[in-house]
Amino acid sequence: MSLTPQLHMVKPNLGGLPVVRLPEGYALRTFREGDEVHWTRILAASFQGPPEKYSFDAILRNDAAFLPERIFFVTCGVQPVATASAYYRPEFMPNAGMVHYVAALPEHTGKRLGYWVTLATLHRMAAEGRQRAWLSTDDFRLPAIKTYLNLGFEPLLIDENQRARWRKVFADLGLPELCDRFAPILEGPLWVKGS
Repeated sequence: MSLTPQLHMVKPNLGGLPVVRLPEGYALRTFREGDEVHWTRILAASFQGPPEKYSFDAILRNDAAFLPERIFFVTCGVQPVATASAYYRPEFMPNAGMVHYVAALPEHTGKRLGYWVTLATLHRMAAEGRQRAWLSTDDFRLPAIKTYLNLGFEPLLIDENQRARWRKVFADLGLPELCDRFAPILEGPLWVKGS
């Protein structure tokens, strides 16, 4: 069950990003014409939804932020197996890139591909002059949230109900100490759109 609004996270600074080091046998590249089918296949498998729900054109290409170099794929051989995008929504958060649609094929889990492809989007944002990054995710996507925490993201409260939801997420991750680490956020004011 998805709770609303989605959880949001922010990486306050894009300085000092580590190098992308994919596992052996994997490579990183950006979008090429024809990749639409791979993007849809990866999202449908990862999010366990019908392929028609993931229209590349409707979700990415028809967006004003679309640039081929903002859409990343991890490949195994020549086959794309993971993806993430470096989008931009300045009306939501100025000077910040947006990590958009991170997904990997289930048969490639355990290789940290989500970490590496998300890191690639952060490098792209930094290259575009963005100062920070944000994303939205669901409470039940615990492996993804752990990945984002490992990349330096922290909670961004946009609704009162997220205070308790974040505490539950940290407990479910087996990391209750994060409640203390992020106490100033969890007990502080809500974030204001556009700030």
